[in-house]
Amino acid sequence: MSRGGEGPAEHEPVMVDEVLEYLAPEPDEIIVDATLGSGGHAAAIVKKVKPGGMVIGIDRDPEAIERAKRRLVGEPVTLINENYDRLEVILDDLGVQAVDGVLIDCGVSLEQLMTAERGFSFRLDGPLDMRMDPKQRITAADLVNTLSEGELEKIFREYGGERRARRIARTIVATRQQQPITTTAHLAATITAAIPPRARPRRLHAATKSFMALRIAVNDELGALHRALEAAIRRTRAHGRIVVLTYHSLEGGETKGAFRRASGYSKCPSFPSGEVPQVRILTKKVVKPSDEEKGRNPRARSATLRVAERI
Repeated sequence: MSRGGEGPAEHEPVMVDEVLEYLAPEPDEIIVDATLGSGGHAAAIVKKVKPGGMVIGIDRDPEAIERAKRRLVGEPVTLINENYDRLEVILDDLGVQAVDGVLIDCGVSLEQLMTAERGFSFRLDGPLDMRMDPKQRITAADLVNTLSEGELEKIFREYGGERRARRIARTIVATRQQQPITTTAHLAATITAAIPPRARPRRLHAATKSFMALRIAVNDELGALHRALEAAIRRTRAHGRIVVLTYHSLEGGETKGAFRRASGYSKCPSFPSGEVPQVRILTKKVVKPSDEEKGRNPRARSATLRVAERI
């Protein structure tokens, strides 16, 4: 529950029309929504695969599964509370050899951000958690209070692109020696204090990049995306499509690299000599939301869509 006793606003799925256009779901097909969230994309996809088809919805957040279950009641969907990087294990357990398409939406849901107890946002004071899977052992507080200054600096610099990563890390270590940092408000204040007033960004909160970096580290987001993309390419049948929505350059780079490697792109030296390309890249340039959608849904502004078709 969000601060003030009211539930968080409902997440609006991004680029639904574009997802449907490129995923091209049809009756009798099996489509995987690998990052189900509240089921917004799945609700649109399931209409296209009926009759005879189904959607397999995966999310590591049990609260997301419950929201989607209410939204998709009565529909031909199978909901799985798991990390999407276990896609192949999930399909094996379901007895599904190959699917007709996979959607991966890398965005964090509005419900997660607007629930103080989840600890994702510096805008709401709550426990410093950030776990997408509440059963996971490591929290953001664990990282903040146990990692060395160098390890924290690396997270902030590599995952957040934070120019003042060293100064922030040093300030965190000095602060936690006086008192453990266990809340989002305490961490946000600590990060802000580490940056001189004149150097603070004008349009962003001073803690924005550092919070994103910690979230990526806590949930191994880039590693999970890497494994999920490889699994999706292996388990999508010929002419099926893998559609990926990303929201920052690290996710975009991971997706672009996976698609290029699988396509046999000439500048990817890691592509094994003599192997046949697995995919054809359909989006030579990334697809972005329309101006109308960006005006209606500000969270869509950073979204980019990439698509590969299995050969």
